[in-house]
Amino acid sequence: MIPPSLNIFEQRLAAQLAEREAANLYRRRLSLDTAQGPVIQVNGRQLVNFCSNDYLGLAAHPQLKESLRNAVTRYGVGSGASHLVCGHSAAHHELEEALAEFSGRPRALLFASGFAANTGTLSTLLQPGDTVLQDRLNHASLLDGALHSGARLQRFAHNDLQVLERKLDAVRGPAMVVVDGVFSMDGDVAPLAALAQLAQAKQAYLMVDDAHGFGVLGQRGIGSTEAAGLGAQDVPVLMATLGKALGTVGAFVAGSDTLIESLLQGARNYVYSTAMPPALAAAGLTALHLLQSEAWRRSHVLSLAARFRRGAEQLDLPLLDAAGPIQPLIVGSADRALALSRELQQRGLLVSAIRPPTVPPNTSRLRITFSAAHSEAQVDTLLQALADCWQRHA
Repeated sequence: MIPPSLNIFEQRLAAQLAEREAANLYRRRLSLDTAQGPVIQVNGRQLVNFCSNDYLGLAAHPQLKESLRNAVTRYGVGSGASHLVCGHSAAHHELEEALAEFSGRPRALLFASGFAANTGTLSTLLQPGDTVLQDRLNHASLLDGALHSGARLQRFAHNDLQVLERKLDAVRGPAMVVVDGVFSMDGDVAPLAALAQLAQAKQAYLMVDDAHGFGVLGQRGIGSTEAAGLGAQDVPVLMATLGKALGTVGAFVAGSDTLIESLLQGARNYVYSTAMPPALAAAGLTALHLLQSEAWRRSHVLSLAARFRRGAEQLDLPLLDAAGPIQPLIVGSADRALALSRELQQRGLLVSAIRPPTVPPNTSRLRITFSAAHSEAQVDTLLQALADCWQRHA
């Protein structure tokens, strides 16, 4: 029996859940029976997977699995403690050094997740009296980090540098600009070269969350900052995740020795969290090596995205301006997005219906993502299915 003092909370939660269900905004988890890949099995049925962030197709790569097995034999499963107690291993240290070198920064620091990295970094860097300016489409973790810091949070229209400049001109005191490198729901890239120039002109600190660009964009796969021709002096704070293009788990922040040492000493999400299992750090290092040695993965996933865009344009589908593996089709209503997603799944294609509050009202969409493990034939099958069902659910 629920204690009377808690009853009001349970009632309120139940009402919120019912309201979400009625608005077709209820989310349900899938339980996969197989490894992540271009084809997965759900409830005994095979589906071509177009909603994973496994952009380079590394999540089930044989070398990553072998690396993980070998590292488990050496290190065991759990890390046993936080990094600053006794949970930091040689595997963690080696991965941090490799990520720092690859990203062109003096040091890097591992976090258990991208959410932890963003909230921990912003809460450490910012303090009351500072101003942090964020793109309106930034990831929720960036917004939460700013709110937790006590700094003044201001948001500017998506990729609108004129609005940002006006806001920076009005700031009194330390200012920080924070953006996604690639926006997770729209798939477009921030104008980083112009952003970096503006931030330097206004003496603002710049942080880029490159969760969806790292491993995919740039000549070497360093990400959106490399594609924009920017280095450590232009982007002092770089965050990227390991659970997307690298197919493993966790995240890192890269920057100056002062930045990283300050996070190591003071970021609560780092100091008071158990370290990721060392075996996963070892697998992450293997994935980083594959990213560097198998450039065909980046070129293939980008060519699949381009193939899809050509076909979608011929079908007059409402594409956003995104050239990478994230290709959203704006549907409008949550009802229509769900109906399209369900019909595609009946045809053996798994495509997520993204609805509020993840995206603004009336911009529900099919978020289609591609992997280097997909084939051109699978892309063509998806296009044919969209051609068959798009107008029927208008």
